[in-house]
Amino acid sequence: MDFIAELEWRGMLHQLTPGIKEHLSEAPRKAYIGFDPTAPSITIGNYVQIMLLTLWARAGHHPVVLFGGATGRIGDPSGKDKERQLKSYEELDGNLEHQRQQMLRLLSAGLRGANAGAVEVEGAKFSVVNNYDFYKDMNALDFLRNVGKTLTISYMMTKDSVKNRLESGMSFTEFSYQLLQGYDFQCLYEQEGVTVQMGGSDQWGNITAGTEFVRRNLEGKAFAVTTPLLTKADGSKFGKSTAGNIWLDPDMTTPYDFYQFWLRSDDADIPTYLKYFSLRSKEEILADCAIIEKEGAEFRDINDVKKRLAEELTERIHGADGLATAIRVTNLLYGKGAADDLRALDAKTLAFLGGTLPTHTFSKDQLAAGVNLMDFLAGTEILASKSEAKRAIQGNAIGINKEKVTDVEATVSADNLLHDKFMMVENGKKRRYLVVVE
Repeated sequence: MDFIAELEWRGMLHQLTPGIKEHLSEAPRKAYIGFDPTAPSITIGNYVQIMLLTLWARAGHHPVVLFGGATGRIGDPSGKDKERQLKSYEELDGNLEHQRQQMLRLLSAGLRGANAGAVEVEGAKFSVVNNYDFYKDMNALDFLRNVGKTLTISYMMTKDSVKNRLESGMSFTEFSYQLLQGYDFQCLYEQEGVTVQMGGSDQWGNITAGTEFVRRNLEGKAFAVTTPLLTKADGSKFGKSTAGNIWLDPDMTTPYDFYQFWLRSDDADIPTYLKYFSLRSKEEILADCAIIEKEGAEFRDINDVKKRLAEELTERIHGADGLATAIRVTNLLYGKGAADDLRALDAKTLAFLGGTLPTHTFSKDQLAAGVNLMDFLAGTEILASKSEAKRAIQGNAIGINKEKVTDVEATVSADNLLHDKFMMVENGKKRRYLVVVE
């Protein structure tokens, strides 16, 4: 596929340097995107750039991931209105390793089943580089002489990342960031044969600084491509929910919450999300966009489109097991789940339900010999009294772990516990509780 044309129909092209179309048509090329390890996980906001690398590979080119083992210690001023708080080297190194494992998994998932084979290097369809390797043996004098001499102060002052901070202030540390990013491109061009750098539109200044490094120091020709910064229809930042960032780590954002993010997204945002993130055919994507954009579209049809997007992305990010868990939890919370769905959940997911459902605690010692169900319901305050519990049981309203209980003489015991700790209790169709036994 034509990479630039692909970005154009998806609405993912913001800026590019002249001559890049011809450059890409001549031979398979290498492009890189940099990721600084300032957080313990990649977010869904970063996934825009991962999609760029994925589409690059699907177009038959070779993507390179550059992790900022060095630049992460400085802090990118782009898009910031004040100085970043520097993190410890130990934290940054831990973040980098975690993100590296994530990136290997995410890129592999995006390339799985691709018709167009990406360029392989040493058996891999992409490369991972740490820019700390470019600087670990360089002293301050070498940096100032070999790197700092490349760009003039007046050139660096024209960049938005600098101009936007002149009033609030910027340290020399953050001012030097574009020198590091520019030198990164020079090193990758020279050592890895990388000729293209990609990123978000807020990175244009840093990226073109890199093309200047290649031109001035290596007398080479390098190219740049950027994507628009993705925002929601209401103008708010993409990648956040009411609870905060949407992380691509299941321990930080559960597969259920990730799945629900897409289902709960504003209808107006869905066509953009489809074009940015779906790897289905162009015809399928545009057909789903047309459903959303149709005047008077049916609520059910819109939800079907959202569900297809949520399922595709949850499976790609969290795997088939993660998608299955997300669907099971969704069904359980909205009344469609069965006993098998509940039993299939692991202890971590059941504990997560404790933050979503009303939760009651009960003593494990009390369950040892079995407890009358009416006493149990009243004791956990799910029902106000034994008499209310009795009426609910007789009215076929009570369910234990998704199975109805109609015998007022029934008991509950440790045998009813899931993972020796959890029990779901239902009172009618809409009231659900999680009992945690301690």
